[in-house]
Amino acid sequence: MSKIRLLESPGHGPATRFDRLADLPPQFGATAAQPGDLILPSPVNAHDHGYGIRTLDFGAADDALEVWIPGLRLRPRTDPYLEALVAFGRLARTGVGATMHCHNSLNVDRLVDEASAVMRAAGDIGIRLGLSCPLLDHDAWAYDGGPQRLKPFLSAGDWQALEQTIPIYAPISTQLAAVEAVAAANASPMIDVQYGPIGPQWCSNALLEAIAEASERHDRRIHMHLLESPRQRLWLNRRFPEGVVNYLDRIGFLSPRLAVAHGVQLRPDELELLAERGVQLVSNPTANLRLRSGVAPIASAVERDGPAFAIGLDGTGLDDDQDLWREMRLLYLLHGGRSLTRQLTTKNIFDAAIRVGGHVINARSAEDYTIIDYQGLTADSLFDDIDEAEVLLTRMSARYARGLIVAGREVMREGDLTGIDFDAALSELLAQARADRPRLEKQRPLANALSQATRTYYATWPGIS
Repeated sequence: MSKIRLLESPGHGPATRFDRLADLPPQFGATAAQPGDLILPSPVNAHDHGYGIRTLDFGAADDALEVWIPGLRLRPRTDPYLEALVAFGRLARTGVGATMHCHNSLNVDRLVDEASAVMRAAGDIGIRLGLSCPLLDHDAWAYDGGPQRLKPFLSAGDWQALEQTIPIYAPISTQLAAVEAVAAANASPMIDVQYGPIGPQWCSNALLEAIAEASERHDRRIHMHLLESPRQRLWLNRRFPEGVVNYLDRIGFLSPRLAVAHGVQLRPDELELLAERGVQLVSNPTANLRLRSGVAPIASAVERDGPAFAIGLDGTGLDDDQDLWREMRLLYLLHGGRSLTRQLTTKNIFDAAIRVGGHVINARSAEDYTIIDYQGLTADSLFDDIDEAEVLLTRMSARYARGLIVAGREVMREGDLTGIDFDAALSELLAQARADRPRLEKQRPLANALSQATRTYYATWPGIS
């Protein structure tokens, strides 16, 4: 008879097998596991943006990062609660019980209300949430001087339309106060509110220094994009002759309270400094490939004993399906190396997805579990003693996730969420998005012109092709 497998530390050793559900440790008494299933700690999606309506669906096709960003202007106006509910629901249905949500609002006056809606959505689904509140005071359209740099590459009409939408950023004190207001409104131990500077290229020195000071004073974590694309590397080299990572260290920004996403362009000396300061690096392999940023130096980080890395979907996924299991596989294969001994092991991957991911969302002692149809995964296997972690990193995908238990609550069973009607929520969200289509149709020509102007502008930079 098939047994129930409990893989408490994937990559560290084989699963323990039990004949009956009643024989498992007490914390698994509420699970719906069956003979032939495997139970393991749930992985954490350590960097995401909560796209209920995914970017391709509103016309933002993959491109180089800076050229792709203008397409985000076409995001439909939808209810932030419903947007988050669908995004978090997609994850929970795959067996993922925790996520780092980098909120996209750039209007500080709406941040508290929107964040409250996002937190309510996480509670209704039943997942753990790291909530990164956006902070920036430099315009996003061009690193080297803002939208004025794009003016020569736009028609007079397009420039006039763009000029009317250039935001005026709130004072630093107002932005930081809004984050503290969000934190004060959070009554859930399942949610951790964090500072979310979008990236050093979009923040003034004064803002970065204020965040570093506030993080230490409030013992609040920071979650930030860092050195994602080649163009960011070039610009930040110009802005910080000492090196942006050295600058961040000098102002006290680097600490175990910080996680940085992407890190594709990090140099070996910068990896060493991040490791020394206890910073976590979140790798997003699919997003980095889809937006042509490159491959992060994860194998190098492992060889150098740091920084510790986690894994995030960044709102994309290999098939645009928010499948963290496939993302784990992609990272495993990208960094396996070419030698007789594998560079990145199953232990590295599962520690990243579970232990370090939990650190990133400030939930290091979480007891959340995913139930997998292991019998389905191994239906054709001739042997019963193949390393379970290897099987998972070779074959696991969302369709084999049978259950999800978060903090003792059954969140998902057989692909269905226990707290909400996912199909109804998605239908309502799509209806809202489609109702906004007339406005988006008017916006598309400007978004396309802005993308092309951005491509032309960066092509003038030395060393950019």
